Amino acid sequence: MNTSMEVLGMLGQAAVQLVAQPFYYIAVLFIILQYTRQIRLERQLFAVKLHYWPALVGKALLAGLATGITVSAAGALIGVALTAESVLWLWAVAAILMLIRIRYLCFAYSAGIIVLLQWLSGWTNFSERTDWLASIAGSLADIDAAGLLMLVALLHLAEALLVRRQGDRLSTPLFLEGKRGKLVGGYMLQGFWPVPLLMLVPSSGSGASTISLPWTPVFGADWSQGWTIIALPMIIGFTEMTRSMLPKEKARHAARGLLLYSIFLAAAALLAWWQPVLLPAAALVSVLLHEALVWRSRYLESTRPPLFVHDARGLRVLGIVPGTPAEAMGLAAGEVLQKVNGVRVRTKEELYEALVQNSAFCKLEVLNIDGELKFAQRARYEGEHHQLGVILAPDEEANFYAASGPASLLELLRSSRASSRRRQASAAAGKEQAGL
Repeated sequence: MNTSMEVLGMLGQAAVQLVAQPFYYIAVLFIILQYTRQIRLERQLFAVKLHYWPALVGKALLAGLATGITVSAAGALIGVALTAESVLWLWAVAAILMLIRIRYLCFAYSAGIIVLLQWLSGWTNFSERTDWLASIAGSLADIDAAGLLMLVALLHLAEALLVRRQGDRLSTPLFLEGKRGKLVGGYMLQGFWPVPLLMLVPSSGSGASTISLPWTPVFGADWSQGWTIIALPMIIGFTEMTRSMLPKEKARHAARGLLLYSIFLAAAALLAWWQPVLLPAAALVSVLLHEALVWRSRYLESTRPPLFVHDARGLRVLGIVPGTPAEAMGLAAGEVLQKVNGVRVRTKEELYEALVQNSAFCKLEVLNIDGELKFAQRARYEGEHHQLGVILAPDEEANFYAASGPASLLELLRSSRASSRRRQASAAAGKEQAGL
């Protein structure tokens, strides 16, 4: 009972620390910025709103909270001897890296660089110095390097599960510039989750508890001297682009890569804890293996033909607008509209003409993603919106496409437009694709 009350008291203190720290709020603001930019992109390309950023942020907060509870519990069993200074190091290095590339916000890069800096500082004699360099070296030396890498592995394991479960629902269709300058359809899968961690750590300082824990953590410092719970606000997330896969398939592919990454990094962290001489190698695993995931995805996309393009069979569906007849009829991205009300359609003009032929009923012949024919039909009611609600893959008349995203944080903050103009033409002409 005493241990339970002590843990609850420590959890309350750590929760107060979390509320007082700015990093969690910075993570939430970053997520809001990313999702509002995504929705602005949707409106510019298709003149419709496919997502609502408050809903996306709310779901991210709930999923991040659940992830934080799970990872905190796992960390208590494993025993990660981190300190509040570790948080400062992680966020400081991440902030510097984000000035170079936004995707470097991932703590796999920060943790790897911190461990390498710790290793390099060990080759320099700072014991006789009293300046700021000696203070930095001392702060680095106090970081539990193996524990930090293990924490990153746990976070990526949680990220893999989130991507597998939610990745396709966080996707947005895009018009993209393909090879040879031709426009093709594609998807951006983007998800971010703020993760509030309350980590059990060994401590002998003031405020630490000396009550014996009912379990022995796997590794870490000497737990017999005392322990405490500290707040570690983190953020996890992913961004993937695909021209050749359905969102669900791309999410599965990304989740598998993240799962393998977390397993390899956890093994490297355990080996480095057992043999500290392996810490530089484990740090390189953290950075280089994560970079390999990025290049693996890009290589796979470059070797596969684009999926979201029209062909001789009919019109390829890129996306479905929520709450429209197309959603009610069960149409899905990747399918091909072959006939509408008995009329073959190969252009958006033919599709519109076929739709208006029957104001009371709509019957579709559709080829699913496997090329099999299916039928969909639905009555059209008075006062209902006349549009079907499909977003078609781009054709030669499309005037807008998604520009390359901002590479750095400064570019993201300066960015006012999320799409680029293909040629000098009216915006309305470019947005007709969403109006069918």
